[in-house]
Amino acid sequence: MRSSRDDVASRQRSLSEILKAVRQRRGLRPHEAAAAMKMPLRSYEHFEAGSGRLNLLKVHLFAEVLDADPFAIFAALDIGSPDFAVRCADNKMMTILMMALQEFDTSAQDDIARLTASTLIAAFTRCLDELLVQTRAEEAFVGRWMANKTLRCPDEPQA
Repeated sequence: MRSSRDDVASRQRSLSEILKAVRQRRGLRPHEAAAAMKMPLRSYEHFEAGSGRLNLLKVHLFAEVLDADPFAIFAALDIGSPDFAVRCADNKMMTILMMALQEFDTSAQDDIARLTASTLIAAFTRCLDELLVQTRAEEAFVGRWMANKTLRCPDEPQA
């Protein structure tokens, strides 16, 4: 059986991997990220190493200055996929989901408690499957559209 100490160490390693991957995605070196966060380099290195307690405010600051998705960083920790944080850095998928959940909480209120697990699983699975189908269809459309076009230089005579 794993100890809670092992779990903490594992989460710290995962957080470190996530933070490094996001920073590298943005093409920054540690000293540049530290400067952007207005932190001494040594403190930043400690933070990026995942040392100490998880500091939610620092993760949010990190995401803000690196234009990443803080909720994707937290989700990446929980789902065990550091790449998830990198994949969501540009589109802010988890932040958008959190905003939608916030609106849903406001409108649904106590009705949320009556939702069944099977209803939630079916709805989320259907929604995520549709997102994948839609994005792949859009990519295919753009690819076909671009393949059938040629760009002429402005000084070329028209045919």
